[in-house]
Amino acid sequence: SKFVNDKWMIKNGFLNDVQEHKPWWWSIKVQKLNLSAPLILLPEVSCQKAIEILQEKGYDQAPVVAESGLILGMVTLSNTLTSVLAGNAEFSDPVTKVTYDQFSKIGLEDSLGKLSCILENNHFAIVVHEQMQFSGNGSSFMKQMVFGVVTATDLLTFVSRNDKK
Repeated sequence: SKFVNDKWMIKNGFLNDVQEHKPWWWSIKVQKLNLSAPLILLPEVSCQKAIEILQEKGYDQAPVVAESGLILGMVTLSNTLTSVLAGNAEFSDPVTKVTYDQFSKIGLEDSLGKLSCILENNHFAIVVHEQMQFSGNGSSFMKQMVFGVVTATDLLTFVSRNDKK
């Protein structure tokens, strides 16, 4: 079960790195990956427009974020095309109809070891940065901003380019 699974505990922030023989990169922070700024889609973008934007910009996936900053999920080119071709969505439907709402988030200050654990079971993680925002009446709240999308390929590229043999 999950409560005795160390990888699940690390992924969900209940345990710190417990791997005994950590690779050299294990404790390096996610911010060192030097990710490029993500392409973000608003929820009202149509499936047709999402496909066009992703293809034109050369992306396979993009986070869907409400104007308020709430991260709604992730849209992928393959899932959008598959859903439309199978008749589960129309080209005119909003992209939220084909958005994955199950996704993992990781912070810039988290370790590549934690990222590695997340990527064992997920195709990607959304890199977020939290910032405190204040309203006119002085109340404050934490807002998450999408900083990037990271995949196993990104992690592997970083490790292979910086390999400490």
